[in-house]
Amino acid sequence: MKRAVIIGGGISGLATAWLLKSRAEREGIDLALTLVEKEPLFGGKIKSIKTDGYLCEWGPNGFLDSKPQTLDLCRELGASDQLLRSNDNARKRFIYSGGILNRLPENGPSFLKSHLISWPGKLRLAMEPFIPKYSGTEDETLAAFGRRRLGDEALAKLIAPMVSGIFAGNPETMSLNSCFPRIAELEREYGGLIRAMLALAKKKKREQAAGKVVSSAAGPGGVLTSFREGSQTLTEIMIRRLEGVELISGTQVLEVRKGKSVPYRVVTEQGELDADLVISAAPAHATAGMLAPLSPEISTLLGRIPYSSMTVICFGYERERIALNLDGFGYLIPKEEGRNTLGTLWDSSIFENRAPAGKVLLRSMMGGACFPEYIKLTDEEVVKRVRVDLKSIMGIEAAPSFVQLYRHEQAIPQYTVGHAKRLAALAEGCATFPGLILTGNSYRGIGLNDCVAAAHRAVDEALTHLKGTTA
Repeated sequence: MKRAVIIGGGISGLATAWLLKSRAEREGIDLALTLVEKEPLFGGKIKSIKTDGYLCEWGPNGFLDSKPQTLDLCRELGASDQLLRSNDNARKRFIYSGGILNRLPENGPSFLKSHLISWPGKLRLAMEPFIPKYSGTEDETLAAFGRRRLGDEALAKLIAPMVSGIFAGNPETMSLNSCFPRIAELEREYGGLIRAMLALAKKKKREQAAGKVVSSAAGPGGVLTSFREGSQTLTEIMIRRLEGVELISGTQVLEVRKGKSVPYRVVTEQGELDADLVISAAPAHATAGMLAPLSPEISTLLGRIPYSSMTVICFGYERERIALNLDGFGYLIPKEEGRNTLGTLWDSSIFENRAPAGKVLLRSMMGGACFPEYIKLTDEEVVKRVRVDLKSIMGIEAAPSFVQLYRHEQAIPQYTVGHAKRLAALAEGCATFPGLILTGNSYRGIGLNDCVAAAHRAVDEALTHLKGTTA
């Protein structure tokens, strides 16, 4: 019998454990599996906290249904009947600029009518097809890409808010190739973004005419999907379905070192575990400390992946106290607007069952890579600053009747320039330690879909290794 230890019981570790257990059983591999989590409860940053009738997400609020692997996982777990898709409001997204909420245009005519981008900015955007594609060899930042292809105004009002909304990141340091590889690929293949969109739209029409089911030509698309009782439903079901897996929570892994009779020994606060296979699904900064005794080189590389901090603030209101139409997803705020928050999601407008009848739930984000000092603000100062923003942006004068704050000291990994080289070096380093596998959102995608896809890759690698050692 082979023994595998998975470190980290968030969505990445749980998905890896489930997939590894299921596939090992189907393929006849005799495997003892242990999952170790530092916190008392499994689930990582996926927590759905229901208080006073409000359902607040501590971390991600869902996933796009355009990627089949997460939906397949839900189906395998028997969780499909609990899925909850967002309503049509999720398509209506806003950018706060110039003192008003500007709806993001969804097509050419609405873009021309929009006041978000000035006419000089629109003309600059219209020049995008004539901009030469990138000919350099160095990793390009998102900011450099935005200025080069779309202009300063589009960078400030479109790209930068999107980067803060997804990564809580700074476009001046984030890598285009690592954050949005598909966009870089489109420029290389078609010579520009507008050319790519036109070509893909034509391809979509041809495939539709041929009876094929295709995704949006403009991007991954999909409907934002969660669960009626929140994202935590997924992790709770996985925990219940991990029969036969040794689940250890409330125990920190101190280090991973070479074993004597087996390849690895995992040292925890409660004892030591021998393992033929070690998969770390913990954040890069945590894994760095664990692997220092085994490989200082790998540890150093992991330590170079930075993280942004984030404070999430949930406010509940009587619906009648808010005059603004809340038919929408919410809004993001360009840094140049000088506000305290990065944006606010209208959670109860996106999903049902997020607020009591007659009330609404707003979820604001504060901090990120551009404002790291905000994580140190007191609760009172955070609430005060959020109320200032909601008053000026949404016209909300009333005090919230419900307040909930969540602080994330190391919230989201930052794929800064050079990230791809770091990953290549990590792969080279791990190759010298057969059976040591890294997974999670620190490497090739931060979303829930990305974590599930990473779990599949980790399990493929794990099974290849196990089969090779038992051959």
